[in-house]
Amino acid sequence: MRISGPALAVACVSFMVTLPLLAMANQDASEASDLSEVVVTSVHARSPVQVVTDPRQPRQPIPASDAADYLKTVPGFSAIRSGGANSDPVFRGQFGSRLPILTNGSTLLGACGSRMDAPSSYISPDTYDLLTVIKGPQTVIWGPGASAGVVRFDRLPPAFVEPGVHFSASLLGATGGRHDQTAELEAGNSRMYLRGTTNHSQAQDYKDGSSQRIHSGWKKWNADLALGFTPDTRTLLELSAGMGNGHARYASRSMDGARFRRESWGVRFEKKNINAWLTKLEAQAYANHIDHVMDNYSLRPFTPSGGMAMLRASNVQRTTTGGRLAATLQPKASWQLITGFDAQRSPLDWRGGTLASPYQERPWIAEAKLSDLGWFGEASWQATQRTRWVGGLRLDHAKARRYPTGASDHRSRSALPSAFIRWEQQRENGATVYAGLGHVQRFPDYWELIPPGNSASGRGNAFITLKPEKTTQLDLGAHWTGEGWQLWASGYAGVVKDYILFDHAGPRSAVRNVDAVTIGFELGGQCQLASSWKAQATVAGTWSRNRTDGRPLPQIPPSELRVGLDYAEGPWSAGGLWRVVSAQRRYAVGQGNAVGKDFGASSGFGVLSLHASYRLHAKFKLLAGVDNVFNKTYAEHLNLAGNAGFGFPGQTRINEPGRTVWLRADMRFY
Repeated sequence: MRISGPALAVACVSFMVTLPLLAMANQDASEASDLSEVVVTSVHARSPVQVVTDPRQPRQPIPASDAADYLKTVPGFSAIRSGGANSDPVFRGQFGSRLPILTNGSTLLGACGSRMDAPSSYISPDTYDLLTVIKGPQTVIWGPGASAGVVRFDRLPPAFVEPGVHFSASLLGATGGRHDQTAELEAGNSRMYLRGTTNHSQAQDYKDGSSQRIHSGWKKWNADLALGFTPDTRTLLELSAGMGNGHARYASRSMDGARFRRESWGVRFEKKNINAWLTKLEAQAYANHIDHVMDNYSLRPFTPSGGMAMLRASNVQRTTTGGRLAATLQPKASWQLITGFDAQRSPLDWRGGTLASPYQERPWIAEAKLSDLGWFGEASWQATQRTRWVGGLRLDHAKARRYPTGASDHRSRSALPSAFIRWEQQRENGATVYAGLGHVQRFPDYWELIPPGNSASGRGNAFITLKPEKTTQLDLGAHWTGEGWQLWASGYAGVVKDYILFDHAGPRSAVRNVDAVTIGFELGGQCQLASSWKAQATVAGTWSRNRTDGRPLPQIPPSELRVGLDYAEGPWSAGGLWRVVSAQRRYAVGQGNAVGKDFGASSGFGVLSLHASYRLHAKFKLLAGVDNVFNKTYAEHLNLAGNAGFGFPGQTRINEPGRTVWLRADMRFY
């Protein structure tokens, strides 16, 4: 029997409306159940300076397909949208290498010159244990250039006291041909462990709220394996390997992503409590290889008017190798110092082809090589029982080379400094407040320096003339907790000298430095209304200005409000999320970044989503949801815009999915 989308939506909504009544009749069956939140509608800050959460928790809208999808639930985050999957995350209006994204402490970088394969597109949140977001330039120990913040997805080593086997899995199905499968198996004892994680996810082209089909289907899979040795409770040696692949259609580009192949290797070592003053020693080495193919024929009907006159394919590869060595010193009980070195090296190669001359038969051509070597030191001082000072200094030596080599094809910059100092205090009333001042000098990245389109006159100018970007920012924050409620706030004001800006003109872009200022905030809170009811809300906004041109800075997301109401009683839970996004009237037509550009104002919108869950057993849980309940037609402000090959004018934003109904099953055997 085939059930239509609207019929399924009505059934699910009816199911969720009756949940509170059913729950009252099932209270006795729930006393041994896990009552933790089961669907994430808004990720809250756990401290004023950072967000720490479990990315395995399903989120609403529909559980995330990649890192950008999940990060959108964190206040201050948005994404440059291009259709179905593989958006590019933006935090506080900042994008790209201003926001390093690490997986298990390693750097994974895409290869496409237009960031079709953003680093976030290779990350499946369901396969990680911990997501940490550090806001602003308030740390120096996780790599260079982190002016917007740092994002870390980590897998924690499993702990086995006795020999055992752990297994967990989830299945998801949704309208629009969406279905996901995730599984994880852990086996080990107190001396060693083996952990395998795999996931598969795919979706067909979706329809927007007006039933217009959007060229957006995608498919991806990942598989990762880790072997760990724990000869004692203070020592860890872990070897890891992984791979993945997929494809994605884009209604906003003249090509689709036909291959997203990833191969990863890593080794890490940790030793804790070595002596009274050396509390931790850690070492890590990794390699991440990306093989990415773009073409205009394998995933779409070829249309000469779509921006390309013939069948073409482009194959790019990038191998990022790196390492990190760090020591944690504690000369006194009130002092701690983390110091060490990190390094990364990243060559890129390219080859292209046509149907008559396939790219597979052509040799690789070296395009660029970038590298960085950095030293860092970050200290904390517990000045009093309630007051702590944290500060850090980082020095980087960055290099970039493009090919063919010549006198103007190599540049480097030594002693790029980054530093911060932060004051934190815990008040007697339970509040925590902080104020931090940070400075980052960021060397231009591959997307800003190398691609041939990054100059109005061709290949040469940006590579030679671009200066490092210099950001100085003040961050303020507070966190209040009371009986049954909590409230947090963070704000920032930054001055950016030599901000790297793209002026887009047709297929080419002029990249230059300008001076800018940026101001913004994030607020959030939650309140326990009754024993079973909880309300929560977050709001975030950013204001930026290009001081050189006397106009707004481009690609700044509009303000966003999220309001949620959750019910939990016994094995049942239900809730709703109302997402309200304001209109964006501040824009800079034709200006942007390596991916997107501003092409006018955008309208505001509001979207309602509902969810529910029932725990069948301590080991089984069912979840259901309806996103965009009223089938609203809307588009995000940060948007690549349409491609003429699909009938979308170049100044038309791509609409988001219409009503989506999903069902998920989680199981866990420990």
